Amino acid sequence: MDPRRNPFAPGAGTPPPELAGRDALLERNAIALDRIRAGRAARPSILYGLRGVGKTVLLTTIRNTAEGEGMTVVAIEAPENRSLPGILVPVLRAALLRLDRMKQASTSVKRALRALAGFAKLKVKYSDLEVALDLDPEAGLADSGDLEADLTDLILAVGEAARERQSAVVLVIDELQYVPEEQLAALISALHRASQKQLPVTMVAAGLPQLLGQMGRAKSYAERLFEFVPVGPLNESAAREAIRVPVEREQETISDQGLEMILAQSQGYPYFLQEWGKHSWDTAEASPISADDVEAATRSALAELDASFFRVRFDRLTPAEKRYLRAMASIGPGPHRSGDIADAMKVKVSSVAPTRNSLISKGMLYSPAHGDTAFTVPLFDAFMRRVMPDEA
Repeated sequence: MDPRRNPFAPGAGTPPPELAGRDALLERNAIALDRIRAGRAARPSILYGLRGVGKTVLLTTIRNTAEGEGMTVVAIEAPENRSLPGILVPVLRAALLRLDRMKQASTSVKRALRALAGFAKLKVKYSDLEVALDLDPEAGLADSGDLEADLTDLILAVGEAARERQSAVVLVIDELQYVPEEQLAALISALHRASQKQLPVTMVAAGLPQLLGQMGRAKSYAERLFEFVPVGPLNESAAREAIRVPVEREQETISDQGLEMILAQSQGYPYFLQEWGKHSWDTAEASPISADDVEAATRSALAELDASFFRVRFDRLTPAEKRYLRAMASIGPGPHRSGDIADAMKVKVSSVAPTRNSLISKGMLYSPAHGDTAFTVPLFDAFMRRVMPDEA
């Protein structure tokens, strides 16, 4: 079929042609943000789940809705090895300047910019913090050198500016698990204080499964400030819609057997649904897309995943980390007990504990329960067996 009309869109955070099965979550967040803008209590979402479940797409949709309602969105993807102050200062400065362009009194915005100037003194502790001063700092405002106290001052000043503009500032942070727990604690504390003062500033965020534990350890009241939402594979009905609706929108069809094969191969993970949908469309010569088309497409879909989605993560690993993951893969998709993985490697648990910790830090593994270890990337066990077949 004509590849120019192929509706499927596999990619990092690329919106799918049919965002199936997520309406209730999106509506809850839209309501929460509207309530926060109005000075009412609400709990926006912290999304957590494996790679490929569509967390970034959901954040983007929430962001677009908020911007469409006139809110000021501060969008961040938290990178590894960067500090929270370093990533916050430039985007908050840009957000405040956007607020300052609104046709109302600017007293609170100017004060927030002075708070940002004071906060920038934390460059002494966080060398990646870019200093860009629009105004001179105000003595005693966000300049103590204590991250939690200064970030609270800054977030409160931002909230006051947003309230003056009858708007809201929404921090939209992806990959939040990469923010160190001490800095995460400071952010949660600042947002908690803003919530207590009913200021229109809040956060919607996403991260890997370990984020739930990280936020709980950072501040025990985080679960009362946010709604923690697990994001997983689509259920069968939603997965069917994600494939069938885009095909039919192009006035084409897919056979029931072909659809069943895509669901089985993708296991309902949104990213994989897009990958199998794309390759099945391109493989089929004519409508309907058949089971034979999907079977042929599976080879090209796996080759594409191996070369990009999986490979980009594999290439970041050390030889020791690769051996650890290959041993995990030899005993199945998981989760697995740490002792079972060590047994598969014929070593003591203590000797590979640093490797396990490193893989967790890199976002390759997480611990769903004490002593358990699981992949953060769906189907990665099968990839490891393909890419390292001689390690069996």
